[in-house]
Amino acid sequence: MSATTTGALGWLNTEAGQVLGQHILWSDMIGNILGLVALALGWRRSLWTWPAQLASGLVLVAAYSAAHLSGGVGKQLLVIAVAGWGWRRWRNGRTEAAGRAAGGAVAVRFATGRERIALLAGTAAGTLAVGALFTALPQLSWNPWPDAYIFTGTLAAMVAQARGLVEFWFAWLLVDLVGVPLAFSSGLAFSGLVYVIYLALVLWGARDWWLRSRARTAAPAPVWEGALS
Repeated sequence: MSATTTGALGWLNTEAGQVLGQHILWSDMIGNILGLVALALGWRRSLWTWPAQLASGLVLVAAYSAAHLSGGVGKQLLVIAVAGWGWRRWRNGRTEAAGRAAGGAVAVRFATGRERIALLAGTAAGTLAVGALFTALPQLSWNPWPDAYIFTGTLAAMVAQARGLVEFWFAWLLVDLVGVPLAFSSGLAFSGLVYVIYLALVLWGARDWWLRSRARTAAPAPVWEGALS
């Protein structure tokens, strides 16, 4: 690694300030602000949600590395990979929604019963597998089961988002319920505060996607036209 790269990473993991008596790292702050931007863009069903998630994941890798949370690092690497896949899926117009909504944004819908079962089963199996791995290798995570839950829940949420499913928001809500206390207990106070803001955005976004999915079922199925916004 070059001296320039090392210097950049070193700066990201320096203290930006304090919140509630806890030190705030630049990487923690910048990465989570980008995550908020990504969530807001996801609410608006904009293609730019995926580049924002990619950038957030890259910065948060540094934050979780500094906190020695290997599960968090793994989660962010997973976020980066899935964000690339979701970006390609939305750009090519191949969501399960099979169309675009008015205004150039991706169309959304509720998952089928089979899709819900697959998401729930995959999340449960993934949490058990990753939790067992973290337990067997304690150097990967000091809090294996919450880390495993967040790791797998994040994947489920992003897969649902890439497929244009309203359940994406409920998956994020369930992740936030564990992510808030874990972030504060890990010394990532800014992450904890941002998770609280996430909660408000998730509730608002879920309502918006829910209403749009109901409106879509009452109208003829749209057709993809050109690039997404």
